[in-house]
Amino acid sequence: MDKLIFQNAPNVELGTNIFMSCPTVLQFDDEPLIQVVRMEQAGFSTQIPIYHEDGTYLAKVVGSQIFKTPEGEKAGLKMSHPDKMTVCTLGNQTLFEITRRDAASIKTAAELHTPIGYFVKYMGNAPSVLSSEGGALQIGGVTMIGNIFSGCRIGVWIKSDGSVAMGCN
Repeated sequence: MDKLIFQNAPNVELGTNIFMSCPTVLQFDDEPLIQVVRMEQAGFSTQIPIYHEDGTYLAKVVGSQIFKTPEGEKAGLKMSHPDKMTVCTLGNQTLFEITRRDAASIKTAAELHTPIGYFVKYMGNAPSVLSSEGGALQIGGVTMIGNIFSGCRIGVWIKSDGSVAMGCN
């Protein structure tokens, strides 16, 4: 007799806000930037595309692994693996860091760009449409702290026309 194994989709925390049973946590126009995907052996994990500021698709992060695209290979994307970390760099710029806390928990930090070059996470003085600096999630003029989004199809939907929608079905 085969065993049935049930696994719940993970909760994703973004800037102190929790996204429960939300397959796409962050989307820009029609492109999911942070999503929860079902993995054949591991249950669920996050998937995040990495774009260069010019819109070049460099890599895809799935859970705690980073996979270079042919464009990322050509651009000279480098991976290093300090203790319990994976660090993705381009030149002297860190694009993505993954820290493994335990078997079921990872923490990521990234400079995310959209396919058309918009900066998604604020770092330094660069303009952005979303920031999670200081623990709060900043979207335009809205500060979101400690909210729970449950059962929505898209948690935060940013559009190139400047509009933002939250908790979309």
